[in-house]
Amino acid sequence: MPRPPLSEKDVLIEFQPIGSIVRVSAIDPVTNTEVIIQGPASAGKTVLARNALAKLNYVLRKGTA
Repeated sequence: MPRPPLSEKDVLIEFQPIGSIVRVSAIDPVTNTEVIIQGPASAGKTVLARNALAKLNYVLRKGTA
């Protein structure tokens, strides 16, 4: 049975500013699956966190971790 999508409360999200971009890591603490995205710092933390969470849910759904 597939696992329901994770929400921001279910994952660890880390922001690392690197010049004008931000590196965002999203980690599922249950499976230790980690995904990383990069985006412009001007996008804001909410947008970057949502995109990282979407990628994590995609990876978990596809089983490509």
